[in-house]
Amino acid sequence: MDTTIAQRDLAEQRRHPHHHGHVDYERQMDYDLNRHSPPPEDLQGIPGWASDLDKKNRPAVPMERTPPRFIHVPEGQPVQQAQTVEVFCSPERPGITPIFGTAQPPKWLSGAIRRLAYKLPENDLRHWLMLIAADRVNMVEGIVEDLAHGHVPNVLGEMGIRSELRYNPAGLVRKALITTAVVGGIMALRNRRRRY
Repeated sequence: MDTTIAQRDLAEQRRHPHHHGHVDYERQMDYDLNRHSPPPEDLQGIPGWASDLDKKNRPAVPMERTPPRFIHVPEGQPVQQAQTVEVFCSPERPGITPIFGTAQPPKWLSGAIRRLAYKLPENDLRHWLMLIAADRVNMVEGIVEDLAHGHVPNVLGEMGIRSELRYNPAGLVRKALITTAVVGGIMALRNRRRRY
């Protein structure tokens, strides 16, 4: 067997001298893989082996049907959900979608920022930056709301600082130093502008 592979590779190299031995190497790899793999009779004892070859061995086959069961395209539009809260929609699309979420209605300053963001088209970078800013403002509003209801939020636990202190103290120190340097730089720039 080795001699036939070698003869084929030699003939291939004579026909294509620019290959530099890639052809014989790939053929040798294929030969080695086939030589070292066990015969198919030994592999048939493994549960699930070659189950993709015969459909009868696939566990989902009795449940499959044509056409598939759960794909029924409803005719017409879905029933419009009743609007009980303010829902933002893009100025590029008329009306609201038939189904929408109502768990977090817009409120306070974050809602006002979102209202402004949705007056801009979606291809405007300001639209997305304002939505990101609204998320950050909403986080602070949530802390204020918790405090107003007498619940002190676990800020260190929710931000993952305790876990980071336990499992990645060097990373936490690095982040604290970077934050301190950035805030210090901003404060220094502000003080410098006030002097001049």
